[in-house]
Amino acid sequence: MKIHMPQLYFSKLMRAVVEFEMIQNGDHILIGISGGKDSLFLAYAMAVLRQRLKKEFRLSALNINPMFRPDFDATPIAAFCASMDIPFASHEVDIRAAIKGQHGKKACFTCSYFRRGAINRYAKEHGMNKIAYAHHHDDAVETFFMSLLYSGQLTTFTPVTYLDRMELTVIRPLVYFREEELRNSVKYHGCQPVPSPCPLDGKTIRQTVKELIASMGEDNPLLYDHLGAAMRKGSLGELWPAAKTRDEMRETYYHYMGKDVTPATDRR
Repeated sequence: MKIHMPQLYFSKLMRAVVEFEMIQNGDHILIGISGGKDSLFLAYAMAVLRQRLKKEFRLSALNINPMFRPDFDATPIAAFCASMDIPFASHEVDIRAAIKGQHGKKACFTCSYFRRGAINRYAKEHGMNKIAYAHHHDDAVETFFMSLLYSGQLTTFTPVTYLDRMELTVIRPLVYFREEELRNSVKYHGCQPVPSPCPLDGKTIRQTVKELIASMGEDNPLLYDHLGAAMRKGSLGELWPAAKTRDEMRETYYHYMGKDVTPATDRR
């Protein structure tokens, strides 16, 4: 396959790789590839980097079949990776059964947990030191907003994450790409995305948040940019102090009530 990437796309890719120092000599990077538009472009982008960077590193790709559908076929993904000389493997993980056994826990959390665990184990067993995921900028913004709305926290995933227990580094080279750019990327690499086997595709909390951001953005065109800026360290303004415990407030409370807070043993 002839590998070509427009300069605008390559600049965004290089910005992430250079800013967050994602790739070093001697790396063996495992690409998590589902067959969706994002992970297909990630594999293509990593092949571009292997060709153009003055770094010596290896690539491999792994597809996790969650067994949601009996007719899932990884053959097109394997052929795509082969065209770029990226070794490919596909493993079945019965995530469908795992979700059924969780008795009410969020399906997306369970799916992500088992999928990541399988990829981490494969990487360790095959001597790989890094894992590349296809999370893009919209994913990061949605995660940030979702965390605020559903858990009361200001947090999102980071471009580079070190998993100390596994001694693996996760990199996300597409963090400066918008989802729409990846949707249009098929015209560069030519591989049609494999339909998602997930039975909840388009029905998740993430989809709800995605649509909420789009809806709010109609009235406030800067909304998305503001959320993106808020993800950065140093963006915090005035916030309330952390909530105090009852013990921490006890002395102040008794002071306001005019009561003696001296322990009984000290009043003898």
